[in-house]
Amino acid sequence: MGAYLLRRLLLVIPTLLGIMVLNFALTQFVPGGPIEQIIAEMEGRGDVFGAISGGGGDAQAPSAEAMALDSKYIGARGLPPQFIEQLEREFGFDKPPFERFTMMMWNYLRFDFGRSWFRSITVVDLIAEKLPVSITLGLWTTLLAYLVSIPLGIRKAVRDGSRFDTWTSGAIILGYAIPGFLFAILLIVLFAGGSYWRIFPLRGLLSSDLSGAMCAPWSDAFTLRTCVTRVIPDYLWHIALPILALSISGFATLTLLTKNSFLDEIRKQYVMTARAKGLTERRVLYGHVFRNAMLIVISGFPAVFISVFFGGSLIIETLFSLDGLGRLGFEAAVARDYPVVFGTLYAFSLLGLVIGIVSDMTYVLIDPRIDFESRG
Repeated sequence: MGAYLLRRLLLVIPTLLGIMVLNFALTQFVPGGPIEQIIAEMEGRGDVFGAISGGGGDAQAPSAEAMALDSKYIGARGLPPQFIEQLEREFGFDKPPFERFTMMMWNYLRFDFGRSWFRSITVVDLIAEKLPVSITLGLWTTLLAYLVSIPLGIRKAVRDGSRFDTWTSGAIILGYAIPGFLFAILLIVLFAGGSYWRIFPLRGLLSSDLSGAMCAPWSDAFTLRTCVTRVIPDYLWHIALPILALSISGFATLTLLTKNSFLDEIRKQYVMTARAKGLTERRVLYGHVFRNAMLIVISGFPAVFISVFFGGSLIIETLFSLDGLGRLGFEAAVARDYPVVFGTLYAFSLLGLVIGIVSDMTYVLIDPRIDFESRG
């Protein structure tokens, strides 16, 4: 296991480097870079950043030198070459691509992701600002999917071919076929004041008069009574609809995976032997079948959580006015805010690769008979 783990860790380096090289190379050919967008905005061809989900309010103001050069705007003849050169120096585009990539990767090895080009904040602080939304969506969506799908999948396996199995399969497939954003719109129309009932809110994780600090023991605003009676219920009230909208399509895959895994185990010889010994069906199911059948389901939990955590629906976040990592990535890509784009790409790719290794280790923890060394 030690040799296998070492090989996997060593493979992280070329894999991560390949991801960064490929994406960096692609950006060299994408039109409308940051300098072009600033020039377009200054020439009156559109408010580039203000149109991105209202995200232009915290854009960083141009430097004094840039504003001085901007005063030399000469109308239809375009901006002066000195201004373009100044922009290139400020954004680092006066250096060759290889030098820029090398400097970027050297900084990333030290986990220095720099500052956003268009917001007065570091990339790390910007990610930390969006994390509560993404953690909320990822954690609760994954837990809800597992808490519902595993018991349902087990029951479907035990009653395979029954009317219960048939109608639940139809309901699951229907839920899988409905796009999450369409289901979210339906929930808004029905329960968030769209056309019928106004039961749930539509904005943020907490009401405007409440603060997350009220549930942080290290905060001066912390009071246990307020946290339990007001903040937590308000938080659950806000996340109910977006979590339900994100979870609806995730039930199908996990439920059917659980059912098929249990069916495969139930038909094996050791199960028939356990039944022949006179063990109860419950003892056979949960004492013998459960551990083997749940191997593939439980071991995949880290990967499922990370995929939901980082792949949170941009549309869901937009519909429910949640400012998470999905929305951050979209805005950074549109605005060509490369420090945010590449910083998040590096951090999340590294975390994803590590989670892949953790998933393999989880297999061994659940079933010690698995030996990755035998894979060569």
